Amino acid sequence: MTYTVYEDTITIKLIQEACKVLGVSMEAILKLFGEHFFQFCKASGYDRMLRTLGGDLTEFIENLDALHSYLALSYQEMNAPSFRVEQGADGKMLLHYYSDRRGLCHIVPGIIEAVAKDFFDIDVTMDILDMSQEEERTGKKEHVVFLIEQKSHRQMSRAKPKGLQDSQDIQRDSEALEAAFLRMKERYLSISVYPVKKSGWEVVRSTVLFGKGHLRDTFEPIYPERLWIEEKTFCTAFPFHVVFDESLQVRQAGVNIQKYVPGLQTPKVRLDEHFSIVHPQVTFNIFSICKFINSQFVLKARREKLPAAWRGQPTLTLRGQMIWMEATRCMMYVCSPQLRSLRELEARRMHLSDIAPHDSTRDLILLNQQRLAEMELSNQLERKKEELQILSKDLAIEKKKTEILLYAMLPEHVANQLEEGRKVAAGEFKTCTILFSNVVTFTNICAACEPIQIANMLNSMYSKFDRLASFHKVYKVETIGDAYMVVGGVPVPIGSHAQRVANFALGMRISTKEVMNPVTGEPIQIRVGIHTGPVLAGVVGDKMPRYCLFGDTVNTASRMESHGLPNKVHLSPTAYRALENQGFEIIERGEIDVKGKGKMTTYFLIQNLNASEDEVMGRPLTRTGPAEVSAQESQESQDSKTLAIMRYTDSWQLPPKSDTASGEYPGCDGNPQHCSWAPRGLGKSQRGAAQAEFGAL
Repeated sequence: MTYTVYEDTITIKLIQEACKVLGVSMEAILKLFGEHFFQFCKASGYDRMLRTLGGDLTEFIENLDALHSYLALSYQEMNAPSFRVEQGADGKMLLHYYSDRRGLCHIVPGIIEAVAKDFFDIDVTMDILDMSQEEERTGKKEHVVFLIEQKSHRQMSRAKPKGLQDSQDIQRDSEALEAAFLRMKERYLSISVYPVKKSGWEVVRSTVLFGKGHLRDTFEPIYPERLWIEEKTFCTAFPFHVVFDESLQVRQAGVNIQKYVPGLQTPKVRLDEHFSIVHPQVTFNIFSICKFINSQFVLKARREKLPAAWRGQPTLTLRGQMIWMEATRCMMYVCSPQLRSLRELEARRMHLSDIAPHDSTRDLILLNQQRLAEMELSNQLERKKEELQILSKDLAIEKKKTEILLYAMLPEHVANQLEEGRKVAAGEFKTCTILFSNVVTFTNICAACEPIQIANMLNSMYSKFDRLASFHKVYKVETIGDAYMVVGGVPVPIGSHAQRVANFALGMRISTKEVMNPVTGEPIQIRVGIHTGPVLAGVVGDKMPRYCLFGDTVNTASRMESHGLPNKVHLSPTAYRALENQGFEIIERGEIDVKGKGKMTTYFLIQNLNASEDEVMGRPLTRTGPAEVSAQESQESQDSKTLAIMRYTDSWQLPPKSDTASGEYPGCDGNPQHCSWAPRGLGKSQRGAAQAEFGAL
């Protein structure tokens, strides 16, 4: 969050983790962060403000404290460091860094070196000369002294070969000379002698700009012989100022500072008795003040020295400049009330009229009042944005749950079409395998048991069947009472549909051994019927829509179940042909009379000769002895969480799923009869049978 204050411990932990990941030192990370922070400030709209701080690097650093003081109006809890510059010999500079936030001093070289390069086109190096902890009145304060040196061209090219360096120096000098000549030419040409082309003021301005360095160096101000202002007028014109001597004894004070700190009217009173220094955090004596004389000083009135009636309100805080007057050996503090908003002005029982008309603090309070309102709005928007992101994540989770529930009821591509408000047309499938199952003597069981017992029995049985359906990738169409219906090859055509349904049927027969009859306490028995043929598939109804199958194939599969035997998997002739030579043990039942179909030769599915019971059931693999396992089988075992894997050889493969949001397949609009890979083949007579079967369902 932009306007939220975070603890430095969080920053240090982030840096430490970055050091572990990158394998570099903390100093290097902090220096890189300093460079990035400078670029971040420029990109955040502070570019012009930073560029106007000073004409050279020294002036820039000297005015950093003033910039921090201004930014504190917006970022009220900002705890900025202090800087002090000492000019050394040979163009070297000593930078004193003071901060009560330990461990962050290595950010400074990254910032200063980036500023020097970007704003002033110079390369500097910064080295730490001394690090110490100074006992200030607010506790220990980190004091770091940096040596700043400007790199010369000779130092920058020291590593180059001599011949290459000389040639590059000559070329660079010639380019610099040519560039300087062009600049001089442009400046001279800009001073036009023809008044038609350029005004006289422009000629004068061009001349002044051309020679501004010389004029600046020779400028000498003129001072009056005496000060033409009386004491009373001065104290009124500058209502917030204090003059004090080397012993901090107050010699003079403005009218309004006396008004809000009445103790200053006492003769020979010391300034430190009524004020404490907030910034810079130094000892309140003349030596420390002179040491930081280029910094802005923030003084705060001592609450205990105020009248008793005022001690409940916020104390007066002043911000201004210290000026040393050598002739009188006194220090003058020219200041203004430090106020961020009109609310703070009212809390101190002050008015805008208390501030001198020439003091820009009036405008700052009004402007900052508007800025604070904009910041609060921005902060609210940022918080709302974060809340919306959290809600969006929660919504995505809930949407995923809804999709899982929806996909459990309808095929994915069908559900996506319905969700988009599109109609789902029925599709023809040339071949698929349908299975029906039923519980033997289910009516008798219902008559002898409580409804809750029946519900528990069916729930236990259907849960096992559902797991098998997911394992063998067959589609569960519906359950009606004790009847369970699945299909292979619909809605996604697949060549091994008959084998998958057959393995599913064998798994059903094994699963029912674990489901007990609530009347007898023995395992229940089921009848299973399977038939292979063409169907019509589509969604019917607007409320609680279901994906249903229509056609004579559905009717025949149902007849195979009803004419079957307990704990037997009954196959139609077409289902037998689909499973023939596929590794299944099948025996012929013989010719039977099927209701509505006449005489049919049917079969019983016994077992899968190529798969164990664990593989059919999808149970975890168990090895009783040493066995050689190939690397591929081992990897497949790991990927499937050590579950047994059924292998199917499909006669055609489903194309890879596209990345569309609707979950449809390439070349398909969601209607299987329009898909390039979908089967065809229901004639008019079969469509008539499908319509008749729809009425029967």
